[in-house]
Amino acid sequence: MPAGALLAAAGCWQAGQGAWIYLKAELAQVLMARAWDETRKSGRPARPWHWADTWPVARLAAPGHGIAHIVLNGDTGNVLAFGPGLVPGSAEPGQGGRLVISGHRDTHFRFLEQLAPGDELLLEPAGGAAVRYRVSGSRVFDIRAPGPPPYPLDPGLSLVTCYPFDAVVPGGTLRYLVNAQRVAAGA
Repeated sequence: MPAGALLAAAGCWQAGQGAWIYLKAELAQVLMARAWDETRKSGRPARPWHWADTWPVARLAAPGHGIAHIVLNGDTGNVLAFGPGLVPGSAEPGQGGRLVISGHRDTHFRFLEQLAPGDELLLEPAGGAAVRYRVSGSRVFDIRAPGPPPYPLDPGLSLVTCYPFDAVVPGGTLRYLVNAQRVAAGA
């Protein structure tokens, strides 16, 4: 096989590997939407595929940005590969307290850099009506800083992802945090 053909084949292989994460994330959203519908109908967690170690707990939308994602239970790497995840220890959707949801900066939470104070977010828990939140601000923090993460203590919604958004190397110690306050019913 000529060297040019071998290099072309290697390039195609690498491009395919790079595109796989995006394809997997989109396909997972379709399967999770089905599990979400079943969870809403039955009132019991439905796994998106039989070997999944997670299930849908909410639906997060940013109407002004055309975004809607199923939120999964947990925030391990396996969970975040398929969608945003509810951080263990934070409040449950539909209940009081601070909900913290994390997601990957290069797939589902790419839109966080476009959010601005005043933007509306909707969080629909599996067992109830959607709750409206309004973005109050954003900030960058270092996970190595001493003390707990800088989430507000009041009831609300925090969305967190790795930072910077255009980083070439995955991971890192910086996180981008968007905080939102619950909008009173009728407001």
